Amino acid sequence: MTDATRWRRLLPARPVSWRRLVPSRRVTTGLLVLLVAVVGAALGLVVGSRTVVDVGPFNAELRLGPSVTGDTSVFIPPLGSLQLDTHEGPAHLTIQLGALDQARTQAMLADPGGIERATEAVADDLVAGVIRVGFGGTGAAVLGAMLLAALVFRNIRRVAWAGGLTLAIATASLGAAGATFRVDAVEEPRYEGLLVNAPALVGDVQRIADDYERYTEQLQRLVTNATELYTVASTLDQAFQPDADMTRVLHVSDLHLNPAAWPIMRTIVEQYGVDVIVDTGDITDWGTGAESELYVTSIRVMRVPYLYVRGNHDSEGVTQAAVADEPNAIVLDNDVVEVAGLTFAGIGDPRFTPDQRTGPHTEDEAAVSRQTVLGSGLELATTIRRTGEPVDVAAVHDPRAAEPLDGTVPVVLAGHTHDRRVGPIVPPAEGDEDVEPVPGETLMMVQGSTGGAGLRGLEGELPESLALSVLYFDQTRRLVAYDDITVGGHGLSEAAVQRHLIDAPPEVPAPAPTE
Repeated sequence: MTDATRWRRLLPARPVSWRRLVPSRRVTTGLLVLLVAVVGAALGLVVGSRTVVDVGPFNAELRLGPSVTGDTSVFIPPLGSLQLDTHEGPAHLTIQLGALDQARTQAMLADPGGIERATEAVADDLVAGVIRVGFGGTGAAVLGAMLLAALVFRNIRRVAWAGGLTLAIATASLGAAGATFRVDAVEEPRYEGLLVNAPALVGDVQRIADDYERYTEQLQRLVTNATELYTVASTLDQAFQPDADMTRVLHVSDLHLNPAAWPIMRTIVEQYGVDVIVDTGDITDWGTGAESELYVTSIRVMRVPYLYVRGNHDSEGVTQAAVADEPNAIVLDNDVVEVAGLTFAGIGDPRFTPDQRTGPHTEDEAAVSRQTVLGSGLELATTIRRTGEPVDVAAVHDPRAAEPLDGTVPVVLAGHTHDRRVGPIVPPAEGDEDVEPVPGETLMMVQGSTGGAGLRGLEGELPESLALSVLYFDQTRRLVAYDDITVGGHGLSEAAVQRHLIDAPPEVPAPAPTE
């Protein structure tokens, strides 16, 4: 057998048709339609997959885009972003927080329950936004695929195929995202930008919280030690010795959400044997339900009657109502009650101005505010006179409300100014400036801030001290002495007690009953 014959046997009987190795036209067209559908869907998502939703006071923009890994990005300009491994699939969700909506923010702050409701609605707002962007993104992807197919093929059947394929891909992508969604992904974020320091900041906050708790415990011990030392020292002075029959009243005011106030108050209640607490208002900062749930409930820890008048930072419908719900609390709002052998009267501040920037700025506005406060004091004085019974202590928030009470009660307790002051009521000079105002008959005791002015107390060079006072009433229900207690503000480990004697408390006769 020759070599030529041998090679002919090795070759196929029929020549190979290269046309069989090339895909058919139908397959090629199908792949091309799929490619056009994918590209058009991606373009549609980029251009049209966007929705804006209200998340609390923010405007948030949500977008869907093509991706290999899925996930969610949360952009917080200018701080950076959070990357969350929320889901798998070819769809990536982007959430970008915009600026605060001024009108909505002001309305939320003006409404006592606005902040609480906005917080509760955040999750629902985001879910609604994701649903909207999901349907909107699917529609944008299908429309983009069909438009690009129309430009490329100019064939209605292929345009329909491109739309159908895109709808199937989008549905499968959303289904994959839903099936692989991880709720706990929000607990494992990846930080970018300035937010890279967030984990360290969280650690610092935890450390500060731990240190703050130790600081509060230290202040409690300081108050206890200072009280015991003062008690021993006071026995050397026989001019005044509180006895067991005296009624002890703890006067506090302007707690402003400071958590350090409660354990100190509790320590003083135990050390001094306090019979009743009088709070002259501003227990909160914004008068919201969230503040009440987290803060006001500590009233019950005092375990003695807690008399309260509303301050201008406390809302009537939320804060005052929350205080009234506490088992040992008594709200005084143009009321007269007898507690621990003493008769108390009180009225809440008629204003609600949690944001101090809304306070009076012009002379006319200041005059209106003054008249409003004076009107509340006059209303309480009228109520006291109608009872025809002697009232031992009246409580108001703003000291200006005490002016109409002069001569009606022997003692008025107030707050508001964050400046401790004790003395007779002195009405402001009117008309002739050369005429000195005549001091009144009633003793007014203005308390400093028992909460150290809250966060405002940290604005100065040194934190503002915490101020409290224990008032001693004898068996005749007369105020005979009081102890001013001052505790160092945040970071200051100091406590001081100063006793003051009242030589001759004014005698205020029982008011004549009126019709």
